[in-house]
Amino acid sequence: MLKTFRLGGIHPPENKLSAGRPIEKLALPKQVAIPLGQHIGAPAQAVVAKGDEVKVGTLIAKAGGFVSANIYSSVSGKVAKLDTQYDASGYKKPVIIIDVEGDEWEESIDRSEDLVRECQLDPKAIIGKISEAGVVGLGGATFPTHVKLSPPPGQKAEILIINAVECEPYLTSDHQLMMAKSEEILVGCTILMKALEIKRTVIGIENNKKDAIQKLSELSKNYPGITIQPLKMKYPQGGEKQLIDAVIRKQVKSGALPISTGAVVQNVGTVFAVYEAVQKNKPLFERVVTVTGKKLSNPSNFLVRIGTPIANLIEAAGGLPEDTGKIIGGGPMMGKALVTPDVPVTKGSSGVLLLSREESKRKEMDPCIRCAKCVDVCPMGLNPAFLMRDSMLKDWEGCESNYVFDCIECGSCSFTCPAHRPLLDYIRIGKSTVMGIIRSRNKK
Repeated sequence: MLKTFRLGGIHPPENKLSAGRPIEKLALPKQVAIPLGQHIGAPAQAVVAKGDEVKVGTLIAKAGGFVSANIYSSVSGKVAKLDTQYDASGYKKPVIIIDVEGDEWEESIDRSEDLVRECQLDPKAIIGKISEAGVVGLGGATFPTHVKLSPPPGQKAEILIINAVECEPYLTSDHQLMMAKSEEILVGCTILMKALEIKRTVIGIENNKKDAIQKLSELSKNYPGITIQPLKMKYPQGGEKQLIDAVIRKQVKSGALPISTGAVVQNVGTVFAVYEAVQKNKPLFERVVTVTGKKLSNPSNFLVRIGTPIANLIEAAGGLPEDTGKIIGGGPMMGKALVTPDVPVTKGSSGVLLLSREESKRKEMDPCIRCAKCVDVCPMGLNPAFLMRDSMLKDWEGCESNYVFDCIECGSCSFTCPAHRPLLDYIRIGKSTVMGIIRSRNKK
């Protein structure tokens, strides 16, 4: 019987329309807008000014602290200006705008396709290299990778779990990356094991990706300590805490870090970025993005330079369908509607989903009938109906006592609610408000 996590979960329609579509390199845009805040933590600080010439792989912004990440130019050309621009959050944020002129790379980057298996660096040097390259979690959370590889004092990693689940409907970027860069990913796993000083890695892959399971299982025979774990299809199995439970049957306690279970979780895209950073001296300035939707003529997986307008990806996938109601950054469950197609691709951009007007219509909200379906599907064991009530009533103490901070914002509750109540929307309001209250309280 296939493993999966034990608490809650749902199985929405997969709609993997771009599955099997090989990764295509997207044409370079005329201009990129590279945000300074593409990661959890402090925004990076710009180290270039208007008029500066840059190459692909030139450092343009330095990490603003330990929990931060360097930013590199994804193109060659001239810095047009430092400005603000809308990002996926719907707010204007600081960006570096670069006019593209050719495609000249920094000479330090190894652009060959040759596989480099052996890593001679010690753990500290590996983590330094990853930090220098600006690698963050590419599954969406964008947590700086070097921080995850540096557990707090008194805690030690015992196992590396690779998140190759990709349970979010529609998205296939991780799947295609596994098929195209299988061995590079396995080498990346060995590098991360060396950095963590451990000897065991499990790559968790949902069972709807049988070709990736078969390919990696065969290749992993040559990589001691790495095993492939097929998993039952269930959303949100890609959640860090849910994946840990599925693979090693340990649950992360409320308020605790995943490392408390002895596990470090890294997304499969992050593992490939680690391989490129350590073995190829290549900073993180491009990633694979799925562009999809039922009305889209050519759902695709593109290798995209950071800072490229989302509009360019849509055009390359056949253009914006006439009846498009929403453009979602990410998948339908955890993604957010974009205010404009000019929003730039960032390190955390895993997909772009186009929904028709009919698909994006919200049904009228009915009164809660206390059916408890939202409780049954919550993977964190919360009561979403109560949390929505607390948020509507601005009962922030109630939100906190009902563990709103534990919500992973997977959307399972809203998906399953027969009364069409926007549970997650209100929970997000409550969660952000309570986070602010906790910060203020801790300052006193």
